[in-house]
Amino acid sequence: MMIATDKKIRVRFPPSPTGHWHLGGARTALFNWLFARKYSGEFILRIEDTDKERSDQKYEIEIVEAMKWLGLTWDEGPDWQMVNHKWQSTSRGSHGPYRQSERTDIYRKYLEKLIKEKRAYYCYCSKEDLEAEKQSLVAEGLPPKYSGHCRNLTSPPAGREPQLIRFRTPEVEVEFKDLIRGNVKFDASLFGDVVIAKDLNSPLYNFAVMIDDYEMRITHIIRGEDHISNTPKQILMARALDFPEPIFGHLPLILAPNRSKLSKRFAEVSIFQYRDEGYLPEAVINFLALLGWHPSGNQEIFSLQELVEAFNIKRVQKAGAVFDREKLDWLNAQYLRKLSKPELNQRTLAYLKEHNIDVDKTMVKKLLEVELERMKTLGDFPRLTNFFFKLPDYKPALLVWKTDSPAKTRQVLEELLAILEPLDAKQFNQKESINSALEEIINAHSKGSVLWPLRVAVSGQAASPDPLSIVQILGKDETLNRLRIALNKIGLAI
Repeated sequence: MMIATDKKIRVRFPPSPTGHWHLGGARTALFNWLFARKYSGEFILRIEDTDKERSDQKYEIEIVEAMKWLGLTWDEGPDWQMVNHKWQSTSRGSHGPYRQSERTDIYRKYLEKLIKEKRAYYCYCSKEDLEAEKQSLVAEGLPPKYSGHCRNLTSPPAGREPQLIRFRTPEVEVEFKDLIRGNVKFDASLFGDVVIAKDLNSPLYNFAVMIDDYEMRITHIIRGEDHISNTPKQILMARALDFPEPIFGHLPLILAPNRSKLSKRFAEVSIFQYRDEGYLPEAVINFLALLGWHPSGNQEIFSLQELVEAFNIKRVQKAGAVFDREKLDWLNAQYLRKLSKPELNQRTLAYLKEHNIDVDKTMVKKLLEVELERMKTLGDFPRLTNFFFKLPDYKPALLVWKTDSPAKTRQVLEELLAILEPLDAKQFNQKESINSALEEIINAHSKGSVLWPLRVAVSGQAASPDPLSIVQILGKDETLNRLRIALNKIGLAI
């Protein structure tokens, strides 16, 4: 599918730094980025920090670092670079994001123009006036819109100061063609006169966004469905200023597995929590792409470049996209297994270092060999491998295989000690040597009767890698020590 336009495609991702950057925001950024890359367009990052009370630079830093972690680079911006978690000016062309807080003069110019042309006006109504008016309308079953009390004032009311600036909203039907939802209509007579600024130096969201999109030559606005009610207001303001209208596309909401609204537990969690839990950025990107978008074939695992090639916004669904943690876990496990051994080692070591877990590099390499198949995330590594460093406590009954008796299990453990004790350290380093040494006892008792108590003795748990691999990694002294512990335990069970 080609997107018909005579202009270079330019899209933007405009997060507000008022809270943690979550999955919904990351998906919106990704879809904009894919759209821009698909059509050789440009992707702009714009920090919408007009809410001075709630905006916090720590959240801006989180957004920027998370986008870099995901590989979603932007194409232009002021010459800033981040140094020690702070933005500093640079002449080397490192692009920081645009910030609305640095563009006040631009907004002021357009506010003054609208006021001069009587398309906007000062409102002198107090908060108490507006609340009383709202409650009265609600009581009458009417839409709680502004009555237009200050709309036609020719002079300020005595003793009153301007409280807000309102846009003189035309009472018309607004229709636009959405890339995802088709034709969408709104009755603007239900809006009332929209507040667009607190004063000339304090623009509000709908106005600042519309000005920025024009000034930055944005051709396509791709954002969440929760913004669709803002679209007609922004269109009307753009028309009042004779701006060209961009093309809109509204993405479906992300829903919980039961198709209800995603709870705050998931919706507002930082994207970095997934990084901290050991998810790979490639897997997170892949997962986000499949939240509401479907490729034309059956392929499920995509590199970022493959996503660019396959992406088609017409294949974004209208219905909500279901968040499936199991699917994310599955994807991440696939990506772990696709990594080369050196890359897997490097990423695991980096993860352990980040979480202040000190493990010998050689040991990490050995443990990955036996635990990778059980890992879904890098965060699983310390949990799954902890028993190698400290034998967990376990109940004696766990040592007993199915219908075997504790007495038989004790006999097997004694025979295992007798067989393994004569082996030297070199033989313990060779899985084939251990397997060969146990062949006779397995034939005498059965595989389960021998390998099950061995597994529990050396791991302290029912689920673990192959017990022979564990023995090989633990070495002779620790293996024999754990077998003796098992013998003491099973003695208590007889």
